[in-house]
Amino acid sequence: MCGITGWISYRRDLTAHQESVDAMTETMSCRGPDARGTWVTPRAALGHRRLAVIDLPGGAQPMEAGTDDGAVAMVYSGEAYNYVELREELRRRGHRFTTDSDTEVVLRGYLQWGEEVAGKLNGMYAFAIWDTRTEKLVMIRDRMGIKPFYFYETDDGLLFGSEPKAILANPLATAEVGPDGLREIFSFAKTPGAAVWEGMRELRPGHVAVLDRNGLREHAYWQLTATEHTDSRQETVAHVRELLEDIIARQLVADVPRCSLLSGGLDSSAMTALAAKQLGEHGETVRSFAVDFPGQAENFRAEDISPTQDTPFVHAVKDHVHSDHSDIVLDGAALSDPAVRRAAVGARDLPVGLGDRDNSLYLLFKAVREQSTVALSGESADEVFGGYPWFHDARREAETFPWLAGLAPLDFRGTLSADLADRLDLGTYLHDSYSSAVADTPLKDGESGLEKRMRQVCYLHLTRMVQALLDRKDRMSMAVGLEVRVPFCDHRLVQYVFNTPWSLKTFDGREKSILREATRDLLPESVVQRKKSGYPGSFDPNYVSAIQSQAADLLSAGHAALDLCHRERLREASVADGATITTGQRAQLERALDLAAWFDLHKPVIKLN
Repeated sequence: MCGITGWISYRRDLTAHQESVDAMTETMSCRGPDARGTWVTPRAALGHRRLAVIDLPGGAQPMEAGTDDGAVAMVYSGEAYNYVELREELRRRGHRFTTDSDTEVVLRGYLQWGEEVAGKLNGMYAFAIWDTRTEKLVMIRDRMGIKPFYFYETDDGLLFGSEPKAILANPLATAEVGPDGLREIFSFAKTPGAAVWEGMRELRPGHVAVLDRNGLREHAYWQLTATEHTDSRQETVAHVRELLEDIIARQLVADVPRCSLLSGGLDSSAMTALAAKQLGEHGETVRSFAVDFPGQAENFRAEDISPTQDTPFVHAVKDHVHSDHSDIVLDGAALSDPAVRRAAVGARDLPVGLGDRDNSLYLLFKAVREQSTVALSGESADEVFGGYPWFHDARREAETFPWLAGLAPLDFRGTLSADLADRLDLGTYLHDSYSSAVADTPLKDGESGLEKRMRQVCYLHLTRMVQALLDRKDRMSMAVGLEVRVPFCDHRLVQYVFNTPWSLKTFDGREKSILREATRDLLPESVVQRKKSGYPGSFDPNYVSAIQSQAADLLSAGHAALDLCHRERLREASVADGATITTGQRAQLERALDLAAWFDLHKPVIKLN
């Protein structure tokens, strides 16, 4: 896992711009604390920061391979879980390897198959290859978009990076945010390819982009397709178990300490149990971590997405699978620390407004990183198997993204200044985004009724919602140099379950029926029967009073970020009774504080014309 960046220029001599290349590379130091490297030629400059996970002595980057016609150089982030099989195939084809890294397998795979190497890989990856033979840059991102990749076209080439901050470190890029960028920030739309910053784009999941002297072109090498599901219930459950066994085995491969992120929900518990089973066969014990908050039992309030506390279920699983477990307990003082908020906002490059849930995830990953370098996460199982409450109630029929149906965020005037809310017209933007996503849904011939609608709902989650969650997971983990792997995003599993009929996905009248049945033999009964409960927030009253005080300070100082906010409602939220403060008021506080941190860090130029 690493941070990558680069600069392609067909008119400048980039050997005279080493300082800029170094600056871009250093913004990725958190993603790669173990080593750094640059590769600079007149037309192409590549930068890399390394987090060593496989073949610690080898695998240094940028990596170069020579051919009779010229050199090919690559910067690569991620893991190819099938690299051992690919290396053997390439050896049979005459390739010789000098390292044991998956990086060299990917590079030599390009020499063998060109851009089609993308379709050979199983894993999470984002990489760029400069081919001196044709003076072209090939950029490839994994099928589900687990690893990020951004690019910015210039007058004679292109800048790219794992994160926007790498691109913004180049003098050719400007930190401007226009109306559509603000719409992305405030609407939770997560439009594929959109990157918020003016002139910047995100390489879409499952896509290849190629830059040469004729310009830039992009195409999909993989996308979800609608096919007939012919397996019986028993065969489907058995195949999902078989896939999970293989996926976990592949994703446990590392030359550094590994662990599991355990919430006590079905997803992370099944993943942890499978890891414990496989490691146990080799005499190893799985290490697990969970987040908790002091006084959570007394202060907890059940919500639609989080009806139960995690801790009792976490402990039931750790006792059941005999994991080496640690609870990471985070108090209100730690969560409300302005330095932690700045770190979280800086990691995401955006003021997302999730507040304590982002801050706690950052602190959780930071604590995990002290003991492990690789962690498995149950992220995305809800999107794959249909776990959220709105998959199963009237919200699935709403003419909007189901996770936003009936929620306060649709009343954007609660957070934004009245003038900005009018100018952005977020309701129309969301409607257009939703309509476009639904129209893209692949359908079988003759598919209709509930099955058609649920295929659309699943598609919305797998192409929109999951992107927001994976981006959050990647940024927060890589900000502390922790590699988080997501077994439920294996494209084989995603494609198979996507085509499983909804009636089969809910055969026992519950959410995630297939996953429950496929793994129930591994889990305590309490976890098998537990309903979906999302990543927990803190109910510590000290946290609420702290952010109220911080928001009041912003108002007193007249911080520039508040030009985007509804000041009067923010003022009301800052003095509300902490015991009765509403969810909407708390969201206003979080958003304002995140915006202020974002302004301080990035100094964005807001352009509304």
